Amino acid sequence: MNLRESFNAPTPVIVLAEGEFGKTGGKTSNGVVLNSELFDARVVVDSETAGESPASVLGRREAPEIPIVSSVSEALETAPETEALIIGVAPAGGELPDAWVTGLEEAIRAGCDVVSGLHTFLSEDEHWAELAESHDARIFDVRRPPKNDQLRVGDGSVDEVDADVVLTVGTDCAVGKRTTTFELYRAAREAGLDAGWVATGQTGIMVGSQAGVVIDRVPADFAAGVVEDLVKSVAEAHDLVFVEGQASLTHRAYSNVTLAILHGSWPDAVVIADDPERSRRTHFEQFAVEGVEAETALIQELSEAEVAGISTWGDPTVEQERHDLPVSNVYWEEGPGELLTAVRETLNIDVPSSLAGEGA
Repeated sequence: MNLRESFNAPTPVIVLAEGEFGKTGGKTSNGVVLNSELFDARVVVDSETAGESPASVLGRREAPEIPIVSSVSEALETAPETEALIIGVAPAGGELPDAWVTGLEEAIRAGCDVVSGLHTFLSEDEHWAELAESHDARIFDVRRPPKNDQLRVGDGSVDEVDADVVLTVGTDCAVGKRTTTFELYRAAREAGLDAGWVATGQTGIMVGSQAGVVIDRVPADFAAGVVEDLVKSVAEAHDLVFVEGQASLTHRAYSNVTLAILHGSWPDAVVIADDPERSRRTHFEQFAVEGVEAETALIQELSEAEVAGISTWGDPTVEQERHDLPVSNVYWEEGPGELLTAVRETLNIDVPSSLAGEGA
């Protein structure tokens, strides 16, 4: 899915983050507010943090100064110019909570498109489909997988692309793979490189990747082939393609998805995202985090890629002493540029001398 084909950037939007803004469960909302190149968040709906500032809730000084309100009604009054509502939370069970129904109806009646990250597809529900049609609104179910006639097994055709491909993998889930991918892409663009990126989760698609799919909704046999097609499509228009990874190769629950992305993108370089303080897996306390060395060994065994560096949540200086790889923290001001330098050195990519100081 490429939402850039349906929206003109920057499209003003309401971000529905009810009960989860600033939390892991609201990572899609958080990402859209902080990073979206496509959507311009004008107001956030979250009754738990209403009245606070996004900077304080997200712990990010660069967060936009927009209001947080308690309801969609308030949001429509606060920002009547908005053109879409982003559902940036996937609640337990994946269904639309009853408490959100009235607000969503109000947004559609106001002519807002709906971009949904829910596991259930609103566009397939007669009520929502008819309501949207009657008010000239559109519904985008971001988690919808490709149609059956677009599914195929991987065939290695990605090997023929002219672009350099960089994949971000992790030592666990929720260690910043999407953020690292986006920050590398943004740093590359600022440095004058012709870069695009591929998302493999709903947040990246909403942030504005040039192509994307929610990979965990694709049948296992076809996941690598879908990723191949996405990388090839972005590589047609760009010299450098960053690919968002999922989970980790050492994760017993999710490694099949991780491997499919590795084989489908067949990267030239890999960046490993790591939280050095994490010893047990998120939501899987029975499993230990294997760490950077184990992940690196598997990447080298299962692909021809070179590990270019580590995106750490910790202090890069401390982590540099633990690993024989360049280490940067993309949440720090200089981090994305430093990590991009490691990627460029791995790929032997030069930056135009006139732009060498801009994010390089």
